[in-house]
Amino acid sequence: MQAIRPLIPLLIAAGILLAGNGMQGTLIAVRGNQEGFSTAIIGLIGAGYFAGFMAGCWVVPYILQMVGHVRAFAAMAAIAASATLALVMVVNPFAWLVLRFIIGICFASLFAAVESWINSKVSNENRGKVLSIYRLVDLVCVISSQFLIPLFDIGGFSVFGVMVIMITLSLVPVSLADRSRPQAPGPFRFDMRFLWKLSPLACVGCIAIGMTGAAFRTIGPVYAQSIGMSVASVATFMSAGIFGGIVLQYPLGWLSDRYDRRIALATASMGAVLAGMFINLFAGTSESLNFAGIFLFGCFALPLYSLSAAHANDFARDGEYVLIATGMMFFWSIGAITGPLVASLLMQGFGPNVLFVFTSIVHMALVVMTMWRMTVRPTVPRSKRSRFIALLRTSPMMMKIAKRRD
Repeated sequence: MQAIRPLIPLLIAAGILLAGNGMQGTLIAVRGNQEGFSTAIIGLIGAGYFAGFMAGCWVVPYILQMVGHVRAFAAMAAIAASATLALVMVVNPFAWLVLRFIIGICFASLFAAVESWINSKVSNENRGKVLSIYRLVDLVCVISSQFLIPLFDIGGFSVFGVMVIMITLSLVPVSLADRSRPQAPGPFRFDMRFLWKLSPLACVGCIAIGMTGAAFRTIGPVYAQSIGMSVASVATFMSAGIFGGIVLQYPLGWLSDRYDRRIALATASMGAVLAGMFINLFAGTSESLNFAGIFLFGCFALPLYSLSAAHANDFARDGEYVLIATGMMFFWSIGAITGPLVASLLMQGFGPNVLFVFTSIVHMALVVMTMWRMTVRPTVPRSKRSRFIALLRTSPMMMKIAKRRD
């Protein structure tokens, strides 16, 4: 695909970075559990990361305006690597909360730089496919990193050292190879009301996937351990969910480029509802059924962010891509802060299986919201057929026919 070629170095950098970050999310939960932190404390530490993520959404537009995409990427990656190293030097719940908050700011800035970079280089006709490829890179790299965890002693230094190496190496492709860099954004202010008016559904979609995705990433390892899985099985459980996201990521992106994106969004949300109920009602303590259920959950739940972001960017004009990238991550972080906290408290009170009751309720609310929005806003034409019809309707011949009818 022609649109992807200039972005390959950026995608490589993003893949290395995402592998280190995905590995960190699982490791924090497993190591915290080993250190005797309660489920609620682990959920609070997870919420600290997402609170930093939210703060980063306010900070990153000004950083990008001042120094541009490449320098912002380099600075935030360096700070994230340093904070990750400090995690193993100070094993304390409060210190981890503060450090994860700092790391959240850094990764919000890094992801906003990458996503606005990508969106500035693609069109509405291929946006869904390109963002799906970006998410595929994300998921493949996060899956691969999960299997590194059992190779190291989670109570030692080495596994944290690997994460620092990954974050640092992500600087190389961006600094040396990438020539697709966009212009630094012009002055603008972070405006949530503008984003809400632009696409209420995209905002709600990002909140929903923030709640369920962050709960899965942060509390999922605790769920797996609580039903008797070993560290290796926990890594397999998390990887199965993330691998599921790979399977339908591109097909759903392809579908959303040709038809109303909201059809793909509603379909994926309903699939996530059914997958969550399968785990809750049938999986029990069976590893094989839990692996199957979380695979199906990943198939439908993980593509929701890219579908929501693509829907919002369909309405963007030049110069608004950074605002939309940071805005979608801001709404995502609202859900990501509340999701792990609510899920951890529910699990502490009602047992591990309530995690997927929680995700099913949230996804069902997104299905309802999507169906309602389809009755309010007409379809945005994106496919070649839709563009042809739009051009035909505005052609001189058709205009003359319309005038005669009038």
